[in-house]
Amino acid sequence: MATGLAAPKQLAVADFKGKVDPDWCPGCGDFGVLAAVEKALVELQIPNHQVVTISGIGCSSNFPGFINTYGMHTLHGRALAVATGVKLANHELTVIVTGGDGDGFGIGGNHFVHSMRRNVDVLYIVMDNQIYGLTTGQTSPTSRVGMKTKSMPFGNIESPVNPISLALACGATFIARGFSGEQKHLTELIKRGIQHKGFSFLDVFSPCVTYNHDNTYQWFRPRVKKLEDDPAHDPTNWVLAMEKSLLWGEEIPIGRFFERTDLPALHEAEPVLNEGALVHNGAKIPAEVSRAFIGELM
Repeated sequence: MATGLAAPKQLAVADFKGKVDPDWCPGCGDFGVLAAVEKALVELQIPNHQVVTISGIGCSSNFPGFINTYGMHTLHGRALAVATGVKLANHELTVIVTGGDGDGFGIGGNHFVHSMRRNVDVLYIVMDNQIYGLTTGQTSPTSRVGMKTKSMPFGNIESPVNPISLALACGATFIARGFSGEQKHLTELIKRGIQHKGFSFLDVFSPCVTYNHDNTYQWFRPRVKKLEDDPAHDPTNWVLAMEKSLLWGEEIPIGRFFERTDLPALHEAEPVLNEGALVHNGAKIPAEVSRAFIGELM
């Protein structure tokens, strides 16, 4: 029986194209990450107005301007703090946080640790290029020992952060690694991360073609091996995931390292939010109190 209601529009990649074209260097791995996020949202058919992209500072952190969703370009290293506030204010939103290895593991390292511990229900995508790109090529927290950069011209003397091991140790409930040169695989990881209830961490090898001539597409391609191709890999086994996270060299695993679904996300553990999203329930604070508080802040 006809109802007279039009069928809902099927979203396409063009619907997520931002009003500003990306200004990344030609060949930058971040283009691949942007394309994979757009494809994931289309395949999951999540409307634009139900998505918020939040970033810090850096080349990759320009992301919210290049995609047609709600977005916030925040402070260096503070994207996860802002994203936590957004999610608690309206936990019905899909919150995607983007940044780079410097923004996430250096300046924002403290927020990274505690967002995982709290199991905030966001997807955190780090475009990991092992260099500070926006500031033209300094050593980052994931630069290899011996790598020569503008800030370490005789070779990096500091051991790099292992983001996967750190995420496992700090309690992230979904941990994966992708490669911007493996588009279909990356899209699937993003979809799984969005669908997971809890803190989803996705470290993405996103080569910087301008300032990092060590960790190139050509260097990664023969080394990255998909965990999904290993029949012995069990993403529910934390110990096995930790062992896999330590592999680096001629074989570098990408894919889903670990996932657990038995812990509540932060908003699910907060009784106040059982009645629904705060944004729809009213402040429940007298207007004069709100005005006085805002006045203090101003």
